Amino acid sequence: MRKMLTFGRYFQRRFGERVRKVPLSIPGFTCPNIDGTLARGGCIFCKNESFSPSLNSQEVPKLPFKLKPSMQENPILQQQIQALNIQFETQSEYHRKKFKMRKFLAYFQSFTNTYAPLETLKILYNEALKRKEVVGISIGTRFDSITLDILDYLAEWVQKDKEVWVEYGVQSIHQRTLELINRGHDCSALEYWVDEARKRGIKICIHLIYGLPEETDEMILASLEEVLRIGLDGLKIHPLYVMEHTKLAQMYKAGEYMPISLEHYGDLLVKSLKLIPADVVMHRISAGVHSGDLLAPKWCMDKNIQMNYLRQLLRSHGIEY
Repeated sequence: MRKMLTFGRYFQRRFGERVRKVPLSIPGFTCPNIDGTLARGGCIFCKNESFSPSLNSQEVPKLPFKLKPSMQENPILQQQIQALNIQFETQSEYHRKKFKMRKFLAYFQSFTNTYAPLETLKILYNEALKRKEVVGISIGTRFDSITLDILDYLAEWVQKDKEVWVEYGVQSIHQRTLELINRGHDCSALEYWVDEARKRGIKICIHLIYGLPEETDEMILASLEEVLRIGLDGLKIHPLYVMEHTKLAQMYKAGEYMPISLEHYGDLLVKSLKLIPADVVMHRISAGVHSGDLLAPKWCMDKNIQMNYLRQLLRSHGIEY
């Protein structure tokens, strides 16, 4: 039985105990394909609240002001710091009490978390990393929204023996798909920004979505093979789901998009994990959505059901997740 290097197993080896990833949503952050820099409206499937529940809570104030990297001043910095600390304290305390967790990874999750002035990023990242119980940081972003200055700064924390991950939302390597989902970039610079991070000791996790419109199984596996060729340290794979109030929802209702089935997704996952090297950390192999706005596929509503199915399927193929 081949045992995959899951997020939990990796951190158990690294620190000798479990590490909990604490998701953080920073008010005032956005994306270059939302604010008009590259496109407007964001990706056709994008509804951050579906994977960042804290965006719906009072812990994250709704601020009309949105940051851009070119801005010289940040009038909402103190509100951002406060929101970060409240979220971290609330979530870490819960896991300390319920699961006896002692170490945490600060995960800047919602929107593009390097798409802001460098000084703002330094202050917010420092705010998380200065906590003694925080062993490192993981930053969700796009490879077209990173800079060498940001990577140089993060490398300083690597030198201090902090665990530093940058997560690039790639989704697909196919230009037609990227245009269709309104991604606002191609993949020509991906390899450069992966290499620049990794040569500084920063670990790269790449996100891929299975079930994107008009993609065949061959295209999906080609995306996986390409990011493996480029090189990475971690991988997230999850199915595309349809949330109300998105462009994808309009396509779904018009009969222009059919979501992937659990069985089809499981088959692709088996083929994928057989290709993934033993030293690649699997951060995630699926996704659950606890929201009444989920239109399809309904199997994404209950993560326990889907994970039980996927684990049993993988075991039948000699893979332990």
